[in-house]
Amino acid sequence: MIKVRINHQIKAQELRIITDTGENLGVMTLEKALAESHGRSLDLIEISPTAVPPVAKIMDYGKYQYDENKKLKVAKSKTKTTELKSIQVKIGTGDHDLELKAKKASEWLAEGNRVKIELYLIGRSKYMEFNFLKERLERILKLVTVEYKIAQAPIKGPKGVTIIIEKK
Repeated sequence: MIKVRINHQIKAQELRIITDTGENLGVMTLEKALAESHGRSLDLIEISPTAVPPVAKIMDYGKYQYDENKKLKVAKSKTKTTELKSIQVKIGTGDHDLELKAKKASEWLAEGNRVKIELYLIGRSKYMEFNFLKERLERILKLVTVEYKIAQAPIKGPKGVTIIIEKK
């Protein structure tokens, strides 16, 4: 959370003052604003220090912290994290196994996750033609039931060929 200046921590000499009800009291000197806030038994909180003149609000500091934490929680609850799930297949993986892996990939895509499909290569298969290896990857992609788009095109790495897909 951003460190907020209150009462005597405020450095600006002139401030635009707003009350806790939203009423604009106008531009005042720091001393006059502090006197006004103490007269109401509330705190002077610097809301926007970069504005000219800086904006300060007269309100209870505890209530201000509560409101800010509430805003942060609401913003945090609206964000959705996506995970990168991984599936490994080999050149000789059977059709039934491919169907099971494609079903799992479809579930993950439906949840909103990205899926990384790795065609794992061993031995001489590492030196096979790239188009043949892409065809092998497309075998499993045809079985995926959820509509997807390719987030990262097939690339050849040290362990094989990798493609990343995500939900449209």
